Amino acid sequence: MTYELVITEKPSAALKIAYALSDSKPVKKSNRGVSYYLLSHNKKDLVIVPAVGHLFNVAEKKDNGFKYPSFEIEWAPTSQIDKRNSYSKKYADTIKELSKDAESYTVACDYDVEGEVIGLNCIRFLCKQKDANRMKFSTLTKPDLISSYEHKSSTLNWGQANAGETRHFLDWLYGINISRALTLAIKKKGKQTTLSTGRVQGPALKLIVDKEKEIKAFEVKPYWQLELKGKINDEEITAVHEKEQFFEEKEADEIIEKTKDNNGKVSTVEKNEKTHIPPYAFDLTTLQIEAYRSLGISPKQTLAIAQSLYIGGYISYPRTSSQKLPPTIGYKRIIESLQQNDDYSKICDEILSKEKIYPRQGAKDDPAHPAIFPTGVLVKKPKTNEKKVYDLIVRRFLSAFGDPAKRIHTILKIDVEEEIFIAEGKLTIEKGWYTYYGKHLKTKETRLPETETGTLVDVESIEKLEKETKPPRRYSPASIIKELEKRNLGTKSTRAHIIDTLYRRDFIKGGWLEATDLGIGVVNTLLHHSPKIVDEELTIHFEEEMQEIREEKKTKEEVIEEAKGVLTEILDKFKKDEDKIGSKLLQAQKETEEKETLGACPNCGEGKLMVKRSKFGRFVACDKYPDCKTTYNIPKTGFIEPSGEKCSECKVPTVFVKFKGRKKQEICVNPKCPSKENSENEGEEKPCPECKEGMLKLRSSMYGQFYGCSNYPKCKHTEKINNNNKKKE
Repeated sequence: MTYELVITEKPSAALKIAYALSDSKPVKKSNRGVSYYLLSHNKKDLVIVPAVGHLFNVAEKKDNGFKYPSFEIEWAPTSQIDKRNSYSKKYADTIKELSKDAESYTVACDYDVEGEVIGLNCIRFLCKQKDANRMKFSTLTKPDLISSYEHKSSTLNWGQANAGETRHFLDWLYGINISRALTLAIKKKGKQTTLSTGRVQGPALKLIVDKEKEIKAFEVKPYWQLELKGKINDEEITAVHEKEQFFEEKEADEIIEKTKDNNGKVSTVEKNEKTHIPPYAFDLTTLQIEAYRSLGISPKQTLAIAQSLYIGGYISYPRTSSQKLPPTIGYKRIIESLQQNDDYSKICDEILSKEKIYPRQGAKDDPAHPAIFPTGVLVKKPKTNEKKVYDLIVRRFLSAFGDPAKRIHTILKIDVEEEIFIAEGKLTIEKGWYTYYGKHLKTKETRLPETETGTLVDVESIEKLEKETKPPRRYSPASIIKELEKRNLGTKSTRAHIIDTLYRRDFIKGGWLEATDLGIGVVNTLLHHSPKIVDEELTIHFEEEMQEIREEKKTKEEVIEEAKGVLTEILDKFKKDEDKIGSKLLQAQKETEEKETLGACPNCGEGKLMVKRSKFGRFVACDKYPDCKTTYNIPKTGFIEPSGEKCSECKVPTVFVKFKGRKKQEICVNPKCPSKENSENEGEEKPCPECKEGMLKLRSSMYGQFYGCSNYPKCKHTEKINNNNKKKE
């Protein structure tokens, strides 16, 4: 039996494609636990088999030890490079065995540079072929998959494949060589730790460090603001002096004295109507930014959730740079499908009633995929965050078809003894697409009294408010993604991963990206001894060259040889200064550890308890791990710093914890501390005084025991055990 072998990127995609293309029900087979599918499409025999991501990765041709520079590289089976990926061997073996009886080959991996490289490696290393057919699709829905198969190209996208292969080679050459150089430099000074950087990681860290330097150099200055409170036609109004900042308190005092016991009058009424056009559908970066702003979901989580929704067939391919929705996706069909969902039925009714159904288009385009859009397939039993991200994508898509919203901006100028105070109001007069975007819209409605020039203002008070200038804000996980895209650093798929790596290397910390002493030390050291490692212009240069490879204007060989030349120059200079670099890195490491050290480990007595970070968040652990496995949980968010003290009850170190809007408090990290145990009234339950529905039950947290409403999270009422003082979370 001969057949066409169709290779997909993941098992879930293989299942979707098999059921989409099969004339009847596909036959599921298994080889060493790997499922593949036999089917007939238009009386032609097909076998659909999955890879499991990258079955091959870049590795050294020969193991010459932990040395640099190392330029001799090749593609090697992922299962041989990392034992944690040993499971990938059975997928590679299955593709290899099935390829023997195949008469033709089709790559059906995701249509991007990564998918192209995965497919290319499967074709040349496992199937022993030079080329293959290529399917291109943006959704895993049956109509799109059938169309993609029937209109497949007769060759791989070689520009995309060569650009992807070049990226893998450059990332390995830069990442491995420079990371080895950093690690060996600090190792020679007696510190066993792994330091890393890379082609994009270095410039990304420099951006965060530059912001930290700007914040530290900022000189906080006190200033005063004058706030007027009064009434216009018995309606309350608040206004601020037109000179918003008084850096001389005396000047503010003189105005207060001048205006004392005087009323004012409206000197100017300005009204401007502003039109807010609908947004365009999401590209990946905009989705990540908006999900963080509206839902508090990190860019990395957002990408993972969007990928899951795509695999489920609910949205289009998320790794896109496009903000355009082509008519070929079928606007009316998708909206009619969404109409079946009660959450969107009214919006869809309104859109479908229009004479012309056409979305607003953004400026950015992507030759591979359109903007992110819902397929219209109803989501079955979504997880909480999946439901939130899906709702955001749907509402953004529908908003692109909405009418403009209109708002009135009003500015009142109030004259009090020739001192001008300004009040501003903003009101929505036509909601337009605002209604479609729902709770994801963040607009503030500020109403001012209706008035006219000359109207009397009854001034109740003019207060002097003491404030101080604020330093620049640190990057958030979303704003740094936006900044990296703006500077053309990294790709839409890798930026969130790069930031995650900076966290894991202890180069940054906190919800707002704060550079640690180690991160600052690494950047300062490299700027002094090897500035090209953190030079974003060099990174951008190679990004542009990879785009030229994609457009077949340059070859991968040209670009890789150029990169080797640049790296040789960088690493030669690095070796000459290795001793000085190691000393500076060691000092930076020590300063970071001092700030992260809580105190002696109470269990082994030899190690130190330190704040550690992993992909699951931060925690406290002994630095003698794995010999000592002492660990404690700490809050995943909020500000944490060592207190320098030990708990009076259990002698375990304490930390200061502070959340936004709350006072700093000192807590013991030991969950079994006697101070957190309280059997008083342990068995009692009583009605919740706030919601009147739930019962107050004894609960525990790292802060100790407390009473919490059984109706949580609908009701968040809590009470302390000892004194029953109510607090709101």
